[in-house]
Amino acid sequence: MKSGKVKWGILSVASIAKRKVIPAMQQGEYSEVTGIASRELGKAQEAAAKFGIPKAYGSYDEMLADPEIEAIYNPLPNELHVPWSIKAMEAGKHVLCEKPIGLNVAEVKRLLAARDRTSMKCGEAFMIRSHPQWLRAREVVRSGKIGELRAVMARFSYFDRAADSIHNNPNGGGGLLDIGCYPINTSRFIFGEEPTKVVGLVERDPEMKIDRLTSAILAYPSGQAIFTCSTQLVYHQSMEIFCTRGRIVMEVPYSAPLNLPTNIIIDEDRGGKGDASTTEVIPPCNQYTLQGDAFSKAIREDGEVPVPLEDAIKNMAVIDAVFRSGASGQWEAPIL
Repeated sequence: MKSGKVKWGILSVASIAKRKVIPAMQQGEYSEVTGIASRELGKAQEAAAKFGIPKAYGSYDEMLADPEIEAIYNPLPNELHVPWSIKAMEAGKHVLCEKPIGLNVAEVKRLLAARDRTSMKCGEAFMIRSHPQWLRAREVVRSGKIGELRAVMARFSYFDRAADSIHNNPNGGGGLLDIGCYPINTSRFIFGEEPTKVVGLVERDPEMKIDRLTSAILAYPSGQAIFTCSTQLVYHQSMEIFCTRGRIVMEVPYSAPLNLPTNIIIDEDRGGKGDASTTEVIPPCNQYTLQGDAFSKAIREDGEVPVPLEDAIKNMAVIDAVFRSGASGQWEAPIL
């Protein structure tokens, strides 16, 4: 078994890779960014020079053929997640793929089959699962300190009507896949169970056809989750967790600051006696660094990746059900 840092290749010069993931992984204890690929060699060379990456490739296939590269981070547009992740695993590379890892359950099942066939590791890049604020929130809920978990309420939105934006691509764009996946994922994480049925209201942009405003109710065995997401509202994100004797407020639940503390407000039952809330300060951390190191460590130690494909399929099943409900106007059950 190999030792030392895992040598990563970045599959494209996507914005999220350059803004967040590459600088974060370069700070990792177990991760090393060794190469970056683009369909235009000049763009790969420019990014490699900017970030001090040793290798630049003029095609994705060229990077996949390099035996030095052990793992691939895939931040391509959503419709390319599954095909290129499969190619990477077939080339002997482990894969960390941006969320949503596919467009539907059927696609993710193809990915699962490729993982099992090649024996490579593959996971979905929900970096929030590695952030201490989420681990702490789940710990508080499970401790019973604020009673039994009954409800989760979340909002996530931004404004983007640019015609050339990947968010507005009718094949894989839209709010539910891009950001609605977060409240679905985190509510599943906090409840520790799967919703049995969902109902959704989906409004589509009349020109671009993507869902621009989506709201949903997820019915869990232990309670309910409600969320709204939009690609055409003011930028905002929030999440509140309601238990029978208190609540938790996540101030910046999804895009946690990379170099600043994060606050969790734990509001215990006031019973009309005034404010009984406390603020827990989570020290500064970079959730992308933590994600990359957790995945790299899983490679070196042959452990489980942070968000395995089995979890990704369950998340995608809920997304599929919300879309079906938006079309049918009925409650729909997630189908694995």
